[in-house]
Amino acid sequence: MAKLYFKFGAMGSSKSAQALITKFNYEELGMKVWLIKPSVDTRDGADIIQSRIGLKAKAYVITPNQSIIEKYREIGKHDVIIADEAQFFTPEQIDELRTLVDEDDIPVLCYGLRTDFQTHFFPGSRRIMELADSVTEIKTVCACGRKATVNARIDADGNIIYEGSQVFLGGNDSYVAMCHKCWKEGRKVIRKK
Repeated sequence: MAKLYFKFGAMGSSKSAQALITKFNYEELGMKVWLIKPSVDTRDGADIIQSRIGLKAKAYVITPNQSIIEKYREIGKHDVIIADEAQFFTPEQIDELRTLVDEDDIPVLCYGLRTDFQTHFFPGSRRIMELADSVTEIKTVCACGRKATVNARIDADGNIIYEGSQVFLGGNDSYVAMCHKCWKEGRKVIRKK
């Protein structure tokens, strides 16, 4: 019986790497994988999923107004759907992924962030948390040694930013994973050179 999985973690917890490793494992067994990502994530190229350790693969891009079910029916049957940056899918698209699990008996593995830089749910993440059969945290650590749970947005000087739009694409230059205590205290991020 297929399930809807949500594997979430703070920035830098290897979510994309795990998604790509999972893709490799399914394909090594001869299974067909539909690797998808939301169109808002253009950091590594419109149709590329890339991890910080260098793994990368082409993905099918889904725009906010597209029906995932319609696209899946167009491309044909697969053995599994793997979705990276799932927090950026609309709640309606998450509902469609749930429908594919239920009606097509296809496992769907979603990887992404749970919350934004202000510790608020992304709409897509909230909906996955509500619908998932399995929710797993991919853990990472704060520089202080505690478990990191916050995606702190930082400026060029390493100061934490607490205001702004929910979606701002960036990597290690714009975000750092922190524990809630360090984030709340406004700990300055010192970059190693």
